[in-house]
Amino acid sequence: MKIKVRLKKFREQNIEIETDFIKLDALLKFAAIVQTGGEAKMVIADGMVKVDGEVCTQRGKKIYPGQKVTFEDIKLIISKK
Repeated sequence: MKIKVRLKKFREQNIEIETDFIKLDALLKFAAIVQTGGEAKMVIADGMVKVDGEVCTQRGKKIYPGQKVTFEDIKLIISKK
């Protein structure tokens, strides 16, 4: 019996911010992952967003350059402009 292992392929997107940090819900809107703040609130509360590999349910979590945020098959890499 053969077992196939599928590795999840992420579409990486580099996000440059001008400030020291960006809040998680604002990041999802800025990156056009969601269209509204309400939608951002729902996907974060439902545990669908990971910050540096760990599920994050805090919509106001501060995201700093160097951190990675994943949602479904999208990986956002944050950097300072």
